[in-house]
Amino acid sequence: MQLFRAFLLRLATTAVTLIGVAVIVFVVIRVVPGNPIAMMLPPGATEADIARLTAQYGLDKSIPAQFLIWCQGVVQGDFGTSITSNQPVLRLVLGRLPATLELSIMALVIAVVIGGAIALTGTRNRGTKVEAALDVGNGMALSVPDFLWGLVLILIFGVLWPVFHISGRVTPSLELPFTTDFYLFESVLRLRFDLWADIVSHMFMPALALAIPLAAIIGQLLKQSLKETMHLDYVTLARTKGYGENHVITREALPNAILPTLTLVGVQFTFLIGGTVIIERLFSYEGLGNMAIDAVINRDLPLIQGIVILFAAIFTAVNLIVDLSYALLNPRLRHGQ
Repeated sequence: MQLFRAFLLRLATTAVTLIGVAVIVFVVIRVVPGNPIAMMLPPGATEADIARLTAQYGLDKSIPAQFLIWCQGVVQGDFGTSITSNQPVLRLVLGRLPATLELSIMALVIAVVIGGAIALTGTRNRGTKVEAALDVGNGMALSVPDFLWGLVLILIFGVLWPVFHISGRVTPSLELPFTTDFYLFESVLRLRFDLWADIVSHMFMPALALAIPLAAIIGQLLKQSLKETMHLDYVTLARTKGYGENHVITREALPNAILPTLTLVGVQFTFLIGGTVIIERLFSYEGLGNMAIDAVINRDLPLIQGIVILFAAIFTAVNLIVDLSYALLNPRLRHGQ
């Protein structure tokens, strides 16, 4: 019952957060200097043309009136029409979302694998030069932002040793028999491993650039949690029973040490999705982040609103799932102790 009440409270907090984000974004993008209508018209457009389009997109009304009209549309599933492409915002956003989700999930998997390997290796070799070298590598990975890692990867694996694609999401010349925009997952379901390999080849470098800083954070936190857990009584008892060090670390210490890391991974995953904006632009990846930059450049107000609201919804949903997962995995929280 306590867990259910906590879920309802978090759900209400999520709704309030989304409303707050919507209000802030709606107001901020309208008070910033610049006329989106003037940017979409040719140089010879008259004042009458500008006034007509301004009225068409509802920009001639006050900001509160515009917000109420937008909210009425959102309730009905209408997030407005893009100023630059004249297409429904919801269709545009949902069309690009799968690409960003696949990239983020792939980056998260890479980060967890690398970070977990760093933590386990450092714990197994604690107090040695191996742990010191891993700490130095972690520091380097954390001090370099993801977009610089992207430039380094492009230079190494795209120019000096061209083994991966450096732009796009899939080779245009390939046959694309997809019915959804989840190319990576659908290629596996259709057993089109040639397409899968091509998609992975396009995604690997941007995903790795996003994953390197996150892997360092995961490795650092998990290693610290493991080192603290290694001194607990049940771990000492496992050693006295004759279990090897690898068994003690992976079977005894890891299940308890991983809980703080689970929370970190969930929180960092939301930042990972936000970090795709620059990386997608750098690799010309056809995702939501790339679209967001174009929307800001073109002052496409309805599209900016739709993208930001979607990002906010993803952030709050992931945080909600992480909180519930932590409560389910932690017996003390589950039983209200």
